Amino acid sequence: MKHQSISLLVCALGGEGGGVLTEWLVETARHAGYPAQATSIPGVAQRTGATTYYLEVFLVPFGELAGKKPVFSLNPVPGALDAMVSSELLETTRQIGNGMASPERTLVITSSARTLTTQERMQLGDGRTDSASLLKVVQQFSRAHQVFDMGAVAKECGTVVSAVMLGAIAGSGLFPFQREDYEAVVKAGGKGAEASLRGFAKAYEITSHARHQRAYVEQLVGWAPRAVPTGSAATVGKAGLALPTGGMPAQVEEMFALGYQRLLDYQGQAYADLYVQRLQSILQAERDADPQGTHGFATTREMARWLALWMAFDDIVRVADLKSRASRWTRVQGEVKAGEADLLKLYDHFKPGVPEFAALLPASLAGKLVAWDRRRAARGLQPWALPLKIGTHSVFGMLALRTLASMKWLRARGSRFAAEQDMIEKWLQGVVQGTRRDWQLGQEIALCGRLIKGYGSTNERGKENLLHVLDHLAHGGRGEEAAKAVRAAREAALADDAGKALDATLVQHGAPPRPVKAVPIRWARKPRGLPDEAPHAKVH
Repeated sequence: MKHQSISLLVCALGGEGGGVLTEWLVETARHAGYPAQATSIPGVAQRTGATTYYLEVFLVPFGELAGKKPVFSLNPVPGALDAMVSSELLETTRQIGNGMASPERTLVITSSARTLTTQERMQLGDGRTDSASLLKVVQQFSRAHQVFDMGAVAKECGTVVSAVMLGAIAGSGLFPFQREDYEAVVKAGGKGAEASLRGFAKAYEITSHARHQRAYVEQLVGWAPRAVPTGSAATVGKAGLALPTGGMPAQVEEMFALGYQRLLDYQGQAYADLYVQRLQSILQAERDADPQGTHGFATTREMARWLALWMAFDDIVRVADLKSRASRWTRVQGEVKAGEADLLKLYDHFKPGVPEFAALLPASLAGKLVAWDRRRAARGLQPWALPLKIGTHSVFGMLALRTLASMKWLRARGSRFAAEQDMIEKWLQGVVQGTRRDWQLGQEIALCGRLIKGYGSTNERGKENLLHVLDHLAHGGRGEEAAKAVRAAREAALADDAGKALDATLVQHGAPPRPVKAVPIRWARKPRGLPDEAPHAKVH
């Protein structure tokens, strides 16, 4: 008589406890009286360290085998898996791409959380893979699927993601084990068992509820729903923030709520109201250009995002505020798993230079300070900076940061604040005028907000690129041609940090390349033993 086994592929990233999870599952099977075997398959995937574990459980208890031992497979067979559990969404789809999951057979339990790949992080713009498209792959290539943020559950319960994955497996009803079998094995682990059980229970509740709900629907209508379950990454709720009566379209409301709250926190009510006024000017221009709203107010929605990010630019006041918040201290305590009896010391390193201090001064004083630093650089000296090491755990360190964080009033009177507002207004006018000429042109100029990111030289370069595009591409030719030129320039700027692609694109569309910046040449003494004919200079 042929007996069936249940196969499971566990996909985890380095340091997430995939090995521990597999051991728990094997021990749970034995505790429940079933034969089981697990093997591990190390691999690099996208993040160097992703590992898969393969588990088979024979569905005949030990007591009924009469001393016989089942023969298990050492590795998973593509398309023949009963279930797959994964802690990361892209890793889930990678395994699906390897042919592991089958829409007729495989239950896929995956986290909606993402760990960005190196390639995604390297992009100057938003290089993240679209999670919605990944979820569609999960939906298409699974018999049934459970999707929720395992990382968030683990953080909430103060445990590791492997405990959450165990609870998800138990709650799915994949194996013929009782909940008590799983919990007994976790309790036997000793230290950390209490936190692991919290994570286990939370995930068990999520997946068991979804399983029972799905079974009820199948019983009523005779088919399994193929939509992503409520509560997954594909379901986006309202921001739930208090908003002014700005009359924003429904398509814009969520992004507008986030932007308004960000600026309210950043600089107060008046600054948040300025954000509303600026966004309303964009909305009015878009309504004039597209009265029927056929484009879903996409320009206003994009501006709600990028305008808020630019208006809330990072400076030393903002950094001090974020570093000294109680929520940050709580987060660090959770990350290092500090107990009530543990003494936690937290040091923050800062190195503000002349630009950071000049940003808070009036333009006249800021100009003198910056000119002094440039004269130093012209003499071959390094730009002036003040290295600081502040103990955020100490009274003095926290007072220093909170004092600096309270200087929002000084920020609004500083030279950088005025300069940023001037550039923002120029960009806004470009979007408004472009939208009235051609809707697509306004949309492309709005998306140029992606160029403004980072801090220091990266931030300055992005603003210079945006203004150059506005000055030389946004006003020429027909609206459709200008839109294509702006889009090409933006994509070139995001694809090449050095700017060569952007300069080539500018020239291709009849615009001058960006001006070449003068950089100082610093001469250094020739090291002993270096031949006389060898020049020795450093260019910065």
